[in-house]
Amino acid sequence: MEASAAKQQQQPATVKIRNLPWVEKYRPQTLNDLISHQDILSTIQKFISEDRLPHLLLYGPPGTGKTSTILACAKQLYKDKEFGSMVLELNASDDRGIDIVRGPILSFASTRTIFKKGFKLVILDEADAMTQDAQNALRRVIEKFTENTRFCLICNYLSKIIPALQSRCTRFRFGPLTPELMVPRLEHVIEEEKVDISEDGMKALVTLSSGDMRRALNILQSTNMAFGKVTEETVYTCTGHPLKSDIANILDWMLNQDFTTAYRNIMDLKTLKGLALHDILTEIHLFVHRVDFPSSVRIHLLTKMADIEYRLSVGTSEKIQLSSLIAAFQVTRDLIVAEA
Repeated sequence: MEASAAKQQQQPATVKIRNLPWVEKYRPQTLNDLISHQDILSTIQKFISEDRLPHLLLYGPPGTGKTSTILACAKQLYKDKEFGSMVLELNASDDRGIDIVRGPILSFASTRTIFKKGFKLVILDEADAMTQDAQNALRRVIEKFTENTRFCLICNYLSKIIPALQSRCTRFRFGPLTPELMVPRLEHVIEEEKVDISEDGMKALVTLSSGDMRRALNILQSTNMAFGKVTEETVYTCTGHPLKSDIANILDWMLNQDFTTAYRNIMDLKTLKGLALHDILTEIHLFVHRVDFPSSVRIHLLTKMADIEYRLSVGTSEKIQLSSLIAAFQVTRDLIVAEA
């Protein structure tokens, strides 16, 4: 009877692990598990081993290991039992106006730890979403309770953190991950999850994630669930990103067909594959740099494309902007012919 009860207790735990998104399932648990920014990690490891951890400010694009780094640090600093009482973690989903800084953060930082030596840790994830007032209030709290509390601020945009807070912290920049670092980690997940992946599928994953490990894992999981096999085509289809062959076709139409045919063909392709003009524009931009245009023509074309991208970001009609893009290419073609 007891054995069956124990078995039942075990089952939900295994189901829970199996149902976790891969991003959480394979989140690094210790500092040694982290794959990137070894120079930053060795510095933080040194701070911890010498018990001289300063206030930290970790910044950089998403999916580069900022939150994982500080959580791994916290796990190394505190045992499971004391984790709850020694670490306060708040992110953008929590309310973080000035009241929270004056309330829970202040009371957590100001209370001394009895029977335990060492300092408490306050982790403020996505700190760039904090209001100006809250950041100003935090300044004083950080100064006042440095003796028994360390603060770690994490953000994507350093410019959104007030200079006064920046000067109180040791800053570390987490850059996008290189493919050399991402591929071994992805291969580990692929092996664990028994994913059927082709070589071009792996290349597409790394290209589309552009140094964001979280994005790479999310694309891998969703493509695997949707198609069962991860190839270049399934990855691009799953993310709704235009294939290289589609971009080549679009370029060919714009440069070699008359305006009406090009417009109709591109609209048909957009509707068929559900492509966004912004994605098409980004991909064409890479092609424009590779194609051997005369420099004056290239400058003219890139300026036009930059204008179209700006107008798209403001929320204008895709149809009109597509016409404008085709027109820019047709003008380019005429310029090349004239120069020849």
